[in-house]
Amino acid sequence: MLKLSQFWILLTACITGWATPLLAQRTISDARIEYKLELPPEQLQMEAMFAGSNMIQYIRGNLSRIDMNFNVVNYIYLINAQTEGLITLMDNHGDKYLIRTDKKSYEEDMKRFQTTTFTDQAETREIAGYKCRKAIGKLADGGTFDVYYTVDIIPENRYYNRRFLNLKGIPLEYEIIMKSGSKMKAIATKVDLSPVPMSIFDVPKGYREITSDELKKIRG
Repeated sequence: MLKLSQFWILLTACITGWATPLLAQRTISDARIEYKLELPPEQLQMEAMFAGSNMIQYIRGNLSRIDMNFNVVNYIYLINAQTEGLITLMDNHGDKYLIRTDKKSYEEDMKRFQTTTFTDQAETREIAGYKCRKAIGKLADGGTFDVYYTVDIIPENRYYNRRFLNLKGIPLEYEIIMKSGSKMKAIATKVDLSPVPMSIFDVPKGYREITSDELKKIRG
C-alpha cells in the first residue's frame, strides 16, 4: 500500500506529466515566419539567378500575407478570411500588377484545399527552435508533398494559408509543387510571435490592376 506522502508524489508527477504538453501549446493571433526557399535538384542550374530567394508569412487575426521573393519576380498575397478576399500583387522587373479574386472564386479555391489530407509520419526534427513532426499532404488530384509542422503554436485563423486548412499545427518546412511538377522547398529560419503592424496588410500603390486571365498571359 502506498503511503500518503508517496501518493501525493505520484499524483503530482501525473498532473505535471499531463499538464506539460498543454502548457507548451500556444494559440496565436499574430506571427511573422521567415522561410528560405530551395530549388529542386533538377533546377540547380538556375541557383545563381534565384540565390537568396525567400518567403515571409504574416498573420494577424483574420488577415494574412505571403511574400514570395524570387529576385527575378516577387509575389505578394493579401488574404482576408473574414471578407473572403484575396489580392495578388506581382512585381516582374518593375512591371507591377494587381489581381483581385472575387468571393465566388475564393470559395471555389478554398473547397479544393478542404479535401487535402495530412498523414503523420514517425520522423521528427527541430526547425527554427520548434520540434516538428513530418506529415505527407495529399491533394485532391492525387499529388503529394512533405511537410514538417509544430503543434506548439496553433493559429487562431486556420484560413491564413489555404494550403494548410487541415493541418494540426504551423508548417515550418514544406514542399511547394510547381507548375512543372517539381517541388520547391520552404524551410523556416525565424519565427516571431510579436504583434504584426496593421500597415503590413495595406494594398501598396503603384500597381496596375489586371484580370486573372491577363495575368496568365503574362506568366505564359
